[in-house]
Amino acid sequence: MKMNKEDICFMSACDMKDAILRQELTSQEITEVIIERIEKINPIINAYCTPTFDTAREMAKKADEAVKKGEKLGLLHGVPTSIKDLFLTKDIRTTFGSMIYEHNVPKNDEVVVKRLKKAGIVLLGKTNTPEFGYAGVTHNLVFGESRNPWNTDRIPGGSTGGGAAAVASGLGPITLGNDGGGSIRIPASCCGVFGHKPSLGRVPVYPRIELHAESYVHVGPIVRYVRDAALMLDTIKGPHDGDRYSLPEEKISYLDNISKKPEKLKIGYSLDLGYAKIIDPDVARNVTNSAEKFAELGWSVENVNFKMRKPEIPFYTLYTADYAFDLKPKLKDWREKMDPELVRMVDAGIGYSALDVMKAMSQRTKIYETFYKFFKNYDILITPTIAIPPFELGIMYPPKINEKNVSPTAWMPFSFPFNLTGHPAASIPCGWSNEGLPTGMQIIGNRFNDLLVLQVSQAFEEIAPWQKKRPNFN
Repeated sequence: MKMNKEDICFMSACDMKDAILRQELTSQEITEVIIERIEKINPIINAYCTPTFDTAREMAKKADEAVKKGEKLGLLHGVPTSIKDLFLTKDIRTTFGSMIYEHNVPKNDEVVVKRLKKAGIVLLGKTNTPEFGYAGVTHNLVFGESRNPWNTDRIPGGSTGGGAAAVASGLGPITLGNDGGGSIRIPASCCGVFGHKPSLGRVPVYPRIELHAESYVHVGPIVRYVRDAALMLDTIKGPHDGDRYSLPEEKISYLDNISKKPEKLKIGYSLDLGYAKIIDPDVARNVTNSAEKFAELGWSVENVNFKMRKPEIPFYTLYTADYAFDLKPKLKDWREKMDPELVRMVDAGIGYSALDVMKAMSQRTKIYETFYKFFKNYDILITPTIAIPPFELGIMYPPKINEKNVSPTAWMPFSFPFNLTGHPAASIPCGWSNEGLPTGMQIIGNRFNDLLVLQVSQAFEEIAPWQKKRPNFN
């Protein structure tokens, strides 16, 4: 297989795996080319915070030897992969983006990392995250700020911002992320890649270290090709007794079924969900045009109206209370060495009463009921992923949208409701702003229906592929 180095870096994980199994390319060849690209581009975008190149070379060598020996091979055999710096990795520094854990080296992998290793990945390194993954932007006091590969003066999103920037830049085909309020989907939208937040519990979390937030944090992939998300989810899904939220095994392969298109599908789309009143016109145009493309497949597409109170109040209450519970004990010794915005959030969470939290839980139930009623009549819900294209570095949120003053969550109103409800949701590239920045469309399925979200995403990729366009670092 004759390919130039850049084309190898932008191969899909599925194609890499097949080329390795057929011995058309070795895992070592692919890994070296990607490492060379990381060494060139990572200083520009700061996607990787802890590269593990020696480990990657050892894993790639073993992967090639296993192919030659005809051994039984895993689903991701020999495929270079990155992991967000919120996941425990044995003998590899795991900082959670915090100076508190700047020199932390775990003695064990957590469950999802074990599954990836068993599947044969080649671990390129850990990717950057905001401290304890708290923000929709990616910076911390240990490693600094990650940048958007399409415009390095813009955010890559967060909290899996380093991973999304790496995938978009050809620094590995897949990355492992997690999502407690949009942390897979927001950076996928900002970086022009595909991110899937599976149903809550589809991928187990164990052990839970530092941030517990167990009822709304999802684990999933960020990739350039939808099929690669299906491949990765086939690898990491399935129950684990250590996670009481983990779901039973479905006994299906997402990858084997992803190209099957339902004959009939009823899709509803909304640009506001009844409460998000401000949206960038480029995003509104791209999402509307993209949603209507599904009619080409013979599916029903309707603009739907929602009546729902703002979900940001119950989400903020629960989110900040969780962080306060976990991090309040750290404030005495570490307050001055933590992200000031995170400290402010923890202080706010400390102030909530038990009644405040119970009220938020009650409101959470009502939000779920809104979408329960929607999915009685529709198969898929489509919204923007975020309300604007990626904004400037150095700020936590844009103070204005369309020249109007906005709240801190106004730029990302569409993601966190589906952490409150647990529904599967993906962000898929759906066009570009007038400034040449990517925009994302969110595809949400009914509870537990990850396969349908992937099938609809795959169908959209076939209608409107995006992968030929690549960031320019010259």
